[in-house]
Amino acid sequence: MIRPDPASGNRRSPHRLVVAVAVALPVVLLAAFGAAAADSLPGLTLSGGQSGTVTCSGASLSVTPESATQLSVSCNPSPPPPPPPSPTWWSIPTGNVSWQWVLNHPLSLNSPADMGTTDVLPDGSPAPAPTVFDIDGIINPASTVAALHARGDHVICYVEAGSAGNYYSANQEGVATSYYDQLQAAGALGNTLPGYPAERFVNINAPVAVGIVEAMIRQQCSGKGFDAVETDLDEVYPGYDGPTGLGITKSDEQSFLTTLANFIHGLNMGWIAKNLVDTGDNFATIMQPLADGLLTENCNQWNQCGQASTYIAHGKGVLNAEYNLSTSQFCPADNAAGINGAQIDSSVDGFRRPCR
Repeated sequence: MIRPDPASGNRRSPHRLVVAVAVALPVVLLAAFGAAAADSLPGLTLSGGQSGTVTCSGASLSVTPESATQLSVSCNPSPPPPPPPSPTWWSIPTGNVSWQWVLNHPLSLNSPADMGTTDVLPDGSPAPAPTVFDIDGIINPASTVAALHARGDHVICYVEAGSAGNYYSANQEGVATSYYDQLQAAGALGNTLPGYPAERFVNINAPVAVGIVEAMIRQQCSGKGFDAVETDLDEVYPGYDGPTGLGITKSDEQSFLTTLANFIHGLNMGWIAKNLVDTGDNFATIMQPLADGLLTENCNQWNQCGQASTYIAHGKGVLNAEYNLSTSQFCPADNAAGINGAQIDSSVDGFRRPCR
């Protein structure tokens, strides 16, 4: 007779089959297939009173009577795992993306400059109206995001992550204590950024700091309905922005941004990496799998646009702002590379001259 082995419980893998012979005639256990293993080699002959066990690490066991004294046992392979679900959050598309970047004041839906409706291309023809807006997450209300969505536009939430500026009041942020003051009270701030006396580096290795940054992203970006998050100061470890006073390494930066990217994705928003091409190494390429787009500043001026191609090759759009070059000096290169470049004022006040 054939009976399930009680040790197999609910019959989940590995599956086991015990063959017991209660008659005098010999029974031949034919070859087992797939991922099956037997106590003896396949083809085992059992006499009356003997038993043999076949263990299958696949999905299931199949037993087929071949004759009165022969059984075939097959181990059915487990089906391949299903492919991972496709991301449901938005990412910057490749191709021609008309975008606008306004950070130094709340976006005015009634301002032609802010909305980019009077901008021109390098040849003097009217520029396409922006369909992607990158705006400050704290000073812009949810109603602005909703209004842009009603137009069919996508909206990126700018926040500081690797640094914190004492630029916003708690009332503007909608919290009892401003994020800057929270970080300062937690002892999670480092040196002041050269040229920015109100801004200090964040100790990205401190769990309390990561928690404060995540709370800011949840409230200011996810809570207002943004599509993606642009995190600023993502690449402080080389020291180009000044000494942090915190001993931050490349590995620290990678761990911090991985944590933030996963957190942002968990809120169903895309993560837009910032300036990762300017570290002088391969950091932009390392972080590409987690990013949903890239924003760079002056990558043509400093000959740093090369790693942006990795993003475009993986279907992730690249936005580039040039502050000091004319459109004739960088637009041909950006257009050829598939980068959506624009001449932007360094105050990020709404002035733009897009390349395409």
